[in-house]
Amino acid sequence: MTSYLENKPYLVDAVIGNGRFLASALDTGRIVRIWWPHVDIPQHADTLRAGLRLAGEGNRTSWFDGKEDGWQHRSGYRPQSNVFAVEASSDRLPLQVSSAYYAVPGEDVLVFDHVITNAGATPASFSFVFYSAMRTAESPYYHTTQFNEGADAIVHFRHRYYFSASSANVCTKFQSGFAWENAQTGELNGDGIQMATDGAMEWTFADVAPGASVRVPVYLTAGHRLEEALGALAKAKATSPDVWLAQTDRYWADHVAAANACPIDQPDLKDLYERSVLMMKLMSDEATGSIIAAPEFDERFSRCGGYAYCWGRDAAFITTALDKAGLTDMSTRFYEWTLTAQDPDGSWQQRHYHDGSLAPSWGLQIDEGASILWGMYQHYLALSQDAQAPFLGSVWEAVRKGAEYLLSYRDPDNGLPLASRDLWEEREGQHTYSSAAVYAGMTAAASFSVLAGEPALAERLRQAADRIAEAIKTLCWNEQGGVFYRGVNLTVTPEAYARAAEQGLAVSQLARSKGYVRHRLAHDPIVDVSLLGCAVPFAVVPPDHDQALRTAEAVERALTVPGVGGIKRYENDAYIGGNPWILTTLWLAQYRAANRQLDEARRLLDWAVRHRTPSGLLPEQVDRETGAAAWVVPLTWSHAMFILTVHMVAELEASAGTSAEASATR
Repeated sequence: MTSYLENKPYLVDAVIGNGRFLASALDTGRIVRIWWPHVDIPQHADTLRAGLRLAGEGNRTSWFDGKEDGWQHRSGYRPQSNVFAVEASSDRLPLQVSSAYYAVPGEDVLVFDHVITNAGATPASFSFVFYSAMRTAESPYYHTTQFNEGADAIVHFRHRYYFSASSANVCTKFQSGFAWENAQTGELNGDGIQMATDGAMEWTFADVAPGASVRVPVYLTAGHRLEEALGALAKAKATSPDVWLAQTDRYWADHVAAANACPIDQPDLKDLYERSVLMMKLMSDEATGSIIAAPEFDERFSRCGGYAYCWGRDAAFITTALDKAGLTDMSTRFYEWTLTAQDPDGSWQQRHYHDGSLAPSWGLQIDEGASILWGMYQHYLALSQDAQAPFLGSVWEAVRKGAEYLLSYRDPDNGLPLASRDLWEEREGQHTYSSAAVYAGMTAAASFSVLAGEPALAERLRQAADRIAEAIKTLCWNEQGGVFYRGVNLTVTPEAYARAAEQGLAVSQLARSKGYVRHRLAHDPIVDVSLLGCAVPFAVVPPDHDQALRTAEAVERALTVPGVGGIKRYENDAYIGGNPWILTTLWLAQYRAANRQLDEARRLLDWAVRHRTPSGLLPEQVDRETGAAAWVVPLTWSHAMFILTVHMVAELEASAGTSAEASATR
């Protein structure tokens, strides 16, 4: 059988999880990826399929979690829950299936609960088939699949990962290994064990009356030892699926209740706000508190470098949004986790795994560590007075080391941070956004230093931050273009350097170690949405400063996508075709709100809400032609920017209303 991994879709429609298990699914309910015991690595699923086969010679299995055989689906999350519900029906079969997919909180159990109803006019006899192919620990090698008679379960294992699959019902047929074709025909051969990745089970139901239903809850459990996986399975089977469902719904409803309510009383905003609160919890690892950018969707790295990592940059925005939503405990756990990811020299690198170890990287991005320091201070301000001192005590040494690193990473010639990768991870230079992030990180560290009784360090940081701000406002300002340069001293190829020199543009060379030379273009004139960061959130200049005003106008003019609308990242962006992004559009919305252009902020906010997926998730991008979700679904940063924008708009609308009332009474 050809591995399903070769044909897995990039786009998914739903994610379920509990901080240990994470799984992604299509709108049909088909599970395509599974992570355990952490939300980032390893990924274990090749594919899981569920189907029905009517009794009778020659009938083949019809996979109701797909769109073959005329199956149609209605799907969506249950209200205030991360339980994904799917209704499936086909005009070719007299059967309808209602399914609920979820991970049980606190348990190593995934539940796929199916209720099959005879929608025909005569009794129906049929079989339910569950096929599972695992790529345990992200490897196609050295797998074993075995039928465990005592547990009535298919067990997949490799090294320290064991997965068991079964139902509370007792199966009638099974096959371990090479089971796909036999699962189609109902000829499962009873093989008990194979060095193979897949297996299948079948349950038979006879003469189900018209209008009657049967229930087949399938459980997938995990453990680092066989007895752990089978123990979790036994517990799952011994508990009614109604109990598991109620327990799971209650857990998620309690999570929503613990968060602040959406500050704008508008149904679509409230729905997306609650979904954002629920989704961001799924992206947080239960054991470590790290937060991933997105569930991995391109595990072969065919079109990107991967997303299932923790970026300090993304997380600084995410934790600030969590704090706005009142979920400060999640932010505290994240910043405790950052202590495990900091390098001995005080820096934080590009991205990390859940355990703090360095993930695949292509070089230092100085805004990552700076953003963590900025986010830490935003979190400190959001904490209750009783919680502030303990938090400061826990992070102070990391703050001090991080601040000293930022101080050391400065260009003595122009006062800006030395060259590093930009926030889009595509180019090297002294980038304006990165410099603004370092300014904000230094400013935050200076405030921490005062609280920690280190006034001398605070003064050094403030002086360095002031010099960075001045350099941004002078060296990084393009007066002719009426916009900040994206950066200065941009590293380019020798060919681009030669062309620029021929055109009379300012260029330079920088000697590197072992005789290598870096070719540099003095200015990067590309308009980039991240230039808004100089005003929001990093406050190098206030939102009503002339440079901020002109930059925002240039951004909207140059980066608005014709037709579908929304804001793309930068001029001539070619990544995944150069689509508008949710977070970039909301970035401009935040700037407009901060500048009290609230009608414009609302327009951009409404655009983002209109482009959520049918299941209520926010993608990274929106297709520039169709307006449909593109690339990553969901992106945690997108949901964070939505929460931040809603709070900013609500606060400023309330402020404007208060001011208007005060004026009316004078």
